[in-house]
Amino acid sequence: MLTTVLFDMGGTLEDIWYNEDTQRATCRRLLEVLRANGLEPDCPDDVFWKRITDGVKAYKQWSEGNMLEKKPEEIWPDWYLRDFAFDREKLLPITEELANLWEVTFYHRELRDGAAEMLQALKSRGYHLGVISNNASLYNVFRVLEDYGIRGFMEDVTVSSVTGYRKPHPEIFRIALRQMQAKPEMCVYVGDTVSRDIIGPKQVGFAKAVQIRSFLSEQKDVHVAADAAQPDKVIGTLMDLVTWLDQINPELAPAPGA
Repeated sequence: MLTTVLFDMGGTLEDIWYNEDTQRATCRRLLEVLRANGLEPDCPDDVFWKRITDGVKAYKQWSEGNMLEKKPEEIWPDWYLRDFAFDREKLLPITEELANLWEVTFYHRELRDGAAEMLQALKSRGYHLGVISNNASLYNVFRVLEDYGIRGFMEDVTVSSVTGYRKPHPEIFRIALRQMQAKPEMCVYVGDTVSRDIIGPKQVGFAKAVQIRSFLSEQKDVHVAADAAQPDKVIGTLMDLVTWLDQINPELAPAPGA
């Protein structure tokens, strides 16, 4: 019997997207925080942004290629801000602030429609719930869950920046299983990408992997092989997950008319 449902965060429990406006806002806010802490880039804004994004691309290539995640105090001095001669002692205390700023400013985030209702429905059926998320901030996922009012549904939150492993690395899923005290054959994983959220849980033996597509799905899955693992179910809304689980796991479904 399925007993546990684990979720991706960005693109799954929350809608997420970015555009030119969010990028401009990120550039402006980063400059404000750096200057407030005595760190002056000494270059035009467009040059500043180009250097930042070059560092981001280099880090993403390394981290996604190795399925590993460094902590903010390594990412920002050594990758994102590597092309600036900033005083490292001034920079280190604000790296988590910068990491969280990036996550909530570069990306527009909002709780996906039906998320709270879906979580309540699953909780009332007795499912154990948790989150496994790739995130380069230590505390962003915890903070956002609290802001949405859904942190209380989660028995565990496993984040790449804490574990050091990024989905689809099998170890981040194994860590979550240990923390949830769950067996993979009793688990369902729900995410928006095949590359991370279907391939990852499948390779460690999760019973089911479900996809709900997002703004990020296509770009994140562009290099997925044609013969890669496929989702057991593709849902259009989060409440579809409840309906599907009731069908395949009737032991936990409410009695008709209840």
